[in-house]
Amino acid sequence: MKTGIKVSGKATVIYLKRDESQTHARFGFIVGKTVSGAVGRNLIKRRLRSISRELLINHPAGFDLVIRALPEAKEFEWNRLHQEVLDNAKAAFSK
Repeated sequence: MKTGIKVSGKATVIYLKRDESQTHARFGFIVGKTVSGAVGRNLIKRRLRSISRELLINHPAGFDLVIRALPEAKEFEWNRLHQEVLDNAKAAFSK
């Protein structure tokens, strides 16, 4: 997270580090206790995993991507969170 590209949104922060030597993509998720209780955190992680599967279709290898959920993420419904993560990821990959 210290190196690479950082793109912030209202509910998430995306950290992208490219590494062309990798044969696969790696994802990480940070959903702290400030976001919600255990049930809410797990719901957000499941949503982020689902969105990450979509990112794999367009970008199958060569990067590490960490998505950090901010406290506002608990207020976002599925479509809004989905759109924000995809838009931020697109911006990160275009840099």
